[in-house]
Amino acid sequence: MATREEVFAWRPPVPGVTEVFHARFTEHAYPMHVHDVWTLLIVDTGAVRYDLNRHACGTLHETVSLLPPHIPHNGSPATPEGFRKRVLYLDLSVLDAALIGSAADTPDLADLLLRRRVGQLHTVLANRGDELEAESRLAFIGERLRGHLRPMAATVRPPERERGVAEHLRDLLDARVVQGVTLNEAAELVHAHPAHLVRAFSAAFGLAPHQYLTARRVERARSLLLDGLPPAEAATAAGFYDQAHLGRHFKRIVGVSPGRFRRAR
Repeated sequence: MATREEVFAWRPPVPGVTEVFHARFTEHAYPMHVHDVWTLLIVDTGAVRYDLNRHACGTLHETVSLLPPHIPHNGSPATPEGFRKRVLYLDLSVLDAALIGSAADTPDLADLLLRRRVGQLHTVLANRGDELEAESRLAFIGERLRGHLRPMAATVRPPERERGVAEHLRDLLDARVVQGVTLNEAAELVHAHPAHLVRAFSAAFGLAPHQYLTARRVERARSLLLDGLPPAEAATAAGFYDQAHLGRHFKRIVGVSPGRFRRAR
C-alpha cells in the first residue's frame, strides 16, 4: 500500500521567509511551474528529479538546491520510495534578482555546512518566539548562498570597528529586552550588514545576539517569578511569546521549570 502523502506549510513571522513547506511524496509529480520567490530545498530521505532552465537536475540528501524566481521547473520522485523534503520560500530581500542567472546555471550546491544551517533554521522556525534566532541563521544562509553565486573578497575591518558594532547592538538589546528588535532593524540602526552584525557580536561577547536577548529575558522572568507572578504572566512581561516559550528556555538556563522555581522561592 502506498505511503500517505504528507504536507505541512506555514508562514513564520520572519522577514524574508514567505513560506515554510514540509512534504512527503511517493508518487506526486509537479508539472512545469514558476514561483516569484526563491525556493531553497533540502531532501531528508529519497531524492528529487527536476528540470530547470531546460537542464536535468536533482537533489540528494547531501545537497542544497536553490531554484530562482521566474524560471520554470518541475519535480518528481527519483526513487520508488519517494522523498521527504523541507523547503523555504525566500523573497528578494534575502537574495536579489541579479543572482537569478547564476542560480539557474548551478542550482544544486554540494555544501554540507550550508545544508546543516538550513536544517537548523527549519528547526528554529517551528518554535514561535525564536524569530531573532531565525533571522540570524537566515542571514548566514543568505551570505553563504551569495558566496556560491557571486564570490567576493572578504572585507577586513579594524578590530575597534568590530567592537563598536557589537557594543552598539548590546546597548540596543538592553534597551529592548521586552519588545525585542528584528535583525534587519538592528542592522539599519547600527549601520552594519545583518550577517556581519551577528558575527561581530558573537566574537565580542561569546554568544549570539538571540542568545544574549534570551538570557536577559530569563533573568527578568526570574525576578518576576520571585515577586510572585504566575509563569504565564511572567512570560509575557519578560518578552516571551507565551508560557511554553519561557519554559523551554528557562529550564535550559536555570535547570528547573518556571513553576518549580516560583514554588521554591
